[in-house]
Amino acid sequence: MSAAAAAGPTLAVALKSVDLRPDVDALTGMVTTDRRWAGLSDADEAALETALGLAGQWAGTVVAVSAGPPDVDAVLRQALAVGAARAVRVDLPADASSTSVARALGDVVTDLGATWVLCGAHSLDRGSGSVPAFVAHHLNAAQALGLVSVEAPGGPAPAAVVAIRRLDQARRERLRVVAPAVLSVEGSVARLRRASLAAALRSESADIEVMTPSVTTAPGAASAPTTRRAYRPRARALDAPHGSTLQRILELTDAATPRTPPRLVELDPEAAAAEILQQLREWGELGDDPA
Repeated sequence: MSAAAAAGPTLAVALKSVDLRPDVDALTGMVTTDRRWAGLSDADEAALETALGLAGQWAGTVVAVSAGPPDVDAVLRQALAVGAARAVRVDLPADASSTSVARALGDVVTDLGATWVLCGAHSLDRGSGSVPAFVAHHLNAAQALGLVSVEAPGGPAPAAVVAIRRLDQARRERLRVVAPAVLSVEGSVARLRRASLAAALRSESADIEVMTPSVTTAPGAASAPTTRRAYRPRARALDAPHGSTLQRILELTDAATPRTPPRLVELDPEAAAAEILQQLREWGELGDDPA
């Protein structure tokens, strides 16, 4: 490595190995994956190519980082073959939560001293796009997401990049992003260069640095999406109906209970609120006023 390259900045690109040919059951919707078809998504390839382009302009180096079991080494070797200087894998289970992955990747980026982190806008398996946001939070860095263009005008100094961000209704937003920052790019930003045969062969025997996360979680912990529902109070326990068949039907349907006919009132707000509360008390839906 030349002195000019060593003097340049370090760019980290976060990669994820995903099944590119998942099998989806048409009846149940269950997704079955096979690690034999694992690779980089279009978004991750675009992030890697963008990082290589910026490093070439800034005379910097690219370090590919990933989190997962040993079988993710294949995508790291692909990054080495196309020009990444180093490859680092954080040893985590395949079903580690997004927060655990982001924390581990953030620790690696901190150790590398990288001020620019590039990643795909979202992964193909979960598709939430949460890891880049968590990484930015962990690094206390800015995040530019949904980028469809990334350029670095103004010479070799890595002062800032100009990015185009996709917005709703076919609109675009032009951003000037300064380091430290996390850039989340879409798959249309760039097409990954092809590795030469010699580089591909060298990458097969290249060393993959393996790190152990400082904080580990049990496999599967917090990896499932959280479902949020509206609050529902517990049902009230009622005695079973008794008596004759007619009495039980009347008790179940509450058909024999006297009911107040609907009425229309026009009152000022305070009086209307008092009238509503009084009606609720008569229906038994509201307890007595403690006052």
